[in-house]
Amino acid sequence: MGIAILSRLAAAAAIAGGVFLAAVSGQAEAASPQRVISPGGIEAWLVEERTVPLIAVNFAFQGGSTQDPVGKEGLANLLSTLLDEGAGDLDGQAFQAKVEDLSLRLGFEDSREVFYGEMKTLSESRDAAFDLLRLAITKPRFDLDAVDRMRAQAISGLRREAKDPDTVAGEALSKALFANHPYGRPATGNEASLKAITAADLRAFHARTFAREGLKIAVVGDIDAKTLAPLLDSVFGSLPAKGNLVAVPDVEPRTGVTVAETMAVPQATIRFAGPGLKRDDPDFMAGFLMNHILGGGSLSSWLYEEVREKRGLAYSVSTSLAPFRHAGLFVGGVGTRADRAAETLAVIKEQIRRMADVGPTEKELAETKAFLIGSYPLRFDTSDKIAGQLLSIQLDNLGIDYTDRRNGLIEKVTLDDVKRVARRILSKDLTVVTVGPGGT
Repeated sequence: MGIAILSRLAAAAAIAGGVFLAAVSGQAEAASPQRVISPGGIEAWLVEERTVPLIAVNFAFQGGSTQDPVGKEGLANLLSTLLDEGAGDLDGQAFQAKVEDLSLRLGFEDSREVFYGEMKTLSESRDAAFDLLRLAITKPRFDLDAVDRMRAQAISGLRREAKDPDTVAGEALSKALFANHPYGRPATGNEASLKAITAADLRAFHARTFAREGLKIAVVGDIDAKTLAPLLDSVFGSLPAKGNLVAVPDVEPRTGVTVAETMAVPQATIRFAGPGLKRDDPDFMAGFLMNHILGGGSLSSWLYEEVREKRGLAYSVSTSLAPFRHAGLFVGGVGTRADRAAETLAVIKEQIRRMADVGPTEKELAETKAFLIGSYPLRFDTSDKIAGQLLSIQLDNLGIDYTDRRNGLIEKVTLDDVKRVARRILSKDLTVVTVGPGGT
């Protein structure tokens, strides 16, 4: 994307950021969306903001890397790099030239269970931008030269990542937790699996996952419902009504597994995990608050205080809840000196046991609630963030009024709720992966 294009989008985005941040202070009223139903029955959530000439579109199809066939891991990831490498009558070069001419930002990304797309356009380019998005989604070309080029880039990326301790630790942790379940397989594949992927495989994956059923769409910016509705049909209407997804079974992550990978790096990277909560679990909000106090609250968390501030063992340490559709995880990580890796892990486990056995104080819970409620508007300070948040809310099936209800849900959590969920989540043995010099 050229410098002039970037500057035009950036200038409009900067103005939008100020407008949205002012509008969402307090209860995030401006992020309360309206439901738009196209003539063909396609639904989108729209936040109309006419102050700046920008339109952001985020969308998601069901089916990410869990849909990769065995032996062809990395298929969804490779597909995400090819949708803007030629579509319809436009080859890759012509397509990219069109993107640049329209001052368009267009991108695709796969996750374990969802395939994401996003577009951001200036209002003056709206119709042409939506039409180019239509081509990318419905008529990708998968030309041989583009497939080979993106495959080569993916393999090059794998070789770089093989030297990155964070990536190695993350993949080893997934394998240790989930073994041969789709969650345990490498989302970006390996050299052999990438070399096995053909254009026919890409077409087949696209045909069975890009469908209207389960499609979620969020639109924010300079467009009204009447204008948006027919554009939804134009972009997505020709897709199949239903996909053909492979069923993914529920799975319980394995606990108590220890993995040590040797790598010639100056420090040890530690990743750990155990069973957590799915997003629809009634205890999820209590677990969210508990985790914030333990390790999710950055500078205010127990782990930050004990690991960094008191002992200087690491620059940062964190934990989070990772709610997959078929499993829930409590995960965390830290990087530390190799000769202090065992000490660091011992301190982390001690704090996890403390949370499970004793739990936080009423004051800590009150402060956490105040922070999470007060900082919520920052998730909505640009059109991009609003679209992303609304898409996530749809994917989690939280309801179109979630932004109005969310802070109330936090307020309702009691100290007993937090202590109960801490015992539930944190009482099992962790699975731990360490990557670093031998002997860590």
